[in-house]
Amino acid sequence: QAVGELIMDTNTLEREKGITIMAKNTAVVYQGVKINIIDTPGHADFSGEVERVINMADGCLLLVDSVEGPMPQTKFVLRHAMQRGLKTIVVINKIDRPNSRIAEVIRLLQDLFLELATSTDQLDFYVLYASAKEGIAVTEPGMPGKDISSLFDCILANVPPPRIESGPFQMLVSNLDYDSHKGRIAIGRIWRGKVAPHDTVVRVNADGNMDYHEVAEVFTYLGLKRLKVDQAEAGDIVAVTGIKKVSIGDTIA
Repeated sequence: QAVGELIMDTNTLEREKGITIMAKNTAVVYQGVKINIIDTPGHADFSGEVERVINMADGCLLLVDSVEGPMPQTKFVLRHAMQRGLKTIVVINKIDRPNSRIAEVIRLLQDLFLELATSTDQLDFYVLYASAKEGIAVTEPGMPGKDISSLFDCILANVPPPRIESGPFQMLVSNLDYDSHKGRIAIGRIWRGKVAPHDTVVRVNADGNMDYHEVAEVFTYLGLKRLKVDQAEAGDIVAVTGIKKVSIGDTIA
């Protein structure tokens, strides 16, 4: 599939500034396994977006510039990932730049992991070397690369599958979207059970107030598309319509 630059950053301000402001969801299928990907802001001013969506993740790809090295936001994201016990894979990007300083960046990362680790297991982390511009990721600096398959291989080998809880349907709303016809769209991860269009669900807000709604549509993600499905189940990241008063932090069950 031919793609351009900033394909996940669809907001006008994001494209103007060249940075991610709002968290986005996508997914790819690799070797028969669906991998959900959450693209989060890398700028410290938008750290609240990271806090909201990190609960949907089972692992963390820590993207670090090969020239600039760890930034303040790097420390923020890594701290939250470690507190949640997420397996972290470091991806050193822009290795194609002539002034890259890979060895120094790795040393700085080792110091950062040592500072933030909550257990000795977290001191061991995998490192991949990438050039997003060239579309490659390799396991050793200087290796020739042709694609990013090594990145997906590393994810499958090290990030655990979704933790599935038993019981009836439940999801936590971690993000919102809006459609002029569908209204508010609740986005979140299903922690247990299944959901389908026309199901009756209860929305519970932060104050414990409840109201009932009928699910209108259920969508999952694949590539750059949001796909309408007949049913979604625990482990899926979904977008659900029909919950008129939904807000971030609400539970739908």
